[in-house]
Amino acid sequence: MIDSLLVIGCGNMAGAMLEGWLAAGRAASCFTIVDPVRENAPGGIPVLRDVPQAGAFDAILLGVKPQNLAEVAPLIAPLAGGGTLMLSLLAGVELDVLAREFPAARGHVRVMPNLAVSLGKAPIALAAQGLEQDETAAVTALMQPLGTPEWIGQDRFDLVTALAGSGPAFVYRFIDALGAAAIRLGLPEEQARRLALAMVEGASALAAGSPHDPGKLAEMVASKGGVTRAGLDVLDDNGALIRLVTDTLRAARDRSAEMAREARG
Repeated sequence: MIDSLLVIGCGNMAGAMLEGWLAAGRAASCFTIVDPVRENAPGGIPVLRDVPQAGAFDAILLGVKPQNLAEVAPLIAPLAGGGTLMLSLLAGVELDVLAREFPAARGHVRVMPNLAVSLGKAPIALAAQGLEQDETAAVTALMQPLGTPEWIGQDRFDLVTALAGSGPAFVYRFIDALGAAAIRLGLPEEQARRLALAMVEGASALAAGSPHDPGKLAEMVASKGGVTRAGLDVLDDNGALIRLVTDTLRAARDRSAEMAREARG
């Protein structure tokens, strides 16, 4: 069990994770937060300005900017002994780099969620080095209230980062594009944006609860020669939408890999 968690850097993502844990019933006393600028934390948890010089924690969650790892690692390393797991939100920082910076920790885990952790609805990619079976189970249990934990090989972490971590931004852009297109075609701006958002919210909920995959659902909505089919024909023309999304994920994946090379030094 992971009952005590030291959070180093409580930005948007770590803050959303805290909101998710607290909403799921985890006690605020489980968390110690260090952040040099944040004034308030979810649940009224006190925020320390400096890393404590002593203490025993089951796990340490790194939420600092990746480029700041070398600066903060020497401050954290004395707390990362053999009884402590290192959990990292740092994009592009691979397990070998974590092991180099925190060699005494009992294991190292990369964590890639998205902001839906605050609602308990995020996919959470996990990759680990040095964990025993019970430790893997403990990390899974810690992440379970935040959404859907998925253990993957680190060789696929850049791609899953692009899909599950960056993916919400691509969905938001598509929602925005639906509204913008409706505005261009004549709908009032506020009405177009309300309708686009409500449509996506309902469609997502139906897809999540359906026994059919999204591709099948699209076909079920479209009838031959109908309105929906006319629109799908544009998206499907020579795989236009799939090609666009493939290029999008490739760009994000490749940037993640580039950041990993930079982190390795």
